[in-house]
Amino acid sequence: MSIEKDLEKRSNGVCELCGSNEDLKAYQVNLNDDGLDGSVLLCGVCNSNVDSPKEIDMNHWRCLSDSMWNENQIVQILAYRTLKQLNDPWANELLDMMYLDDEAKAIAEAGIVSEDDSEVKKDANGNILVEGDSVTIIKDLEVKGAGFTAKRGTVVKGIGLGDVAGHIEGKVNGTKIYLKTCFLKKV
Repeated sequence: MSIEKDLEKRSNGVCELCGSNEDLKAYQVNLNDDGLDGSVLLCGVCNSNVDSPKEIDMNHWRCLSDSMWNENQIVQILAYRTLKQLNDPWANELLDMMYLDDEAKAIAEAGIVSEDDSEVKKDANGNILVEGDSVTIIKDLEVKGAGFTAKRGTVVKGIGLGDVAGHIEGKVNGTKIYLKTCFLKKV
C-alpha cells in the first residue's frame, strides 16, 4: 500500500489541515535534524502554502483551530508551526490554547521556517504598512507619559516600522511615539 493510500485512509480522504478533498497529496514534515520524517495528507492550497502561510488569505488558516486538536501528533506539529509563522492575534490565541508535550513542542519549534525580514505589519483593515506610509488614527489614544491624547482622525505621516511587534513609530503633536497598528488605517 502506498504512503498516499495510508494517509488517505487515516484522514478519511480529506486534507488533514483544512478538511478539503481537492487535489490531495502527501506532504513530508521534517521532524528533526536527524532526517526523521512524517507525512500528512494536504490539499493543493495547504500543500503549496504551508511553508509560507502569510502568502494566502489568512482566513484559509482558520481551519487550524480544528486541526490543532488532531489525534495525530505530526498534524499537531504542522498546525503549530503554521500558526507560529502566521504571527497574527487570532493565531497566537490558538497557540496559547494548544497543548503539545515538551518533546513535540521542541520538534515543532525547531522546524519553524524563519523569515529574514521583520514582521509584516498591517493596519486595522489588513493593509500592509511599509516604511514612510501615512496612516490615520481611528480611535482616541491616550499617550502615556506625554500628557496628551492622540485624537481620532489624526494623520501620521512618514511612519517607521520599528522593531516592536504590532506597533509602528510616528510623530503626533511633534512627539515621536509608538502606535498599535490595530488602531490605524492606511491613507
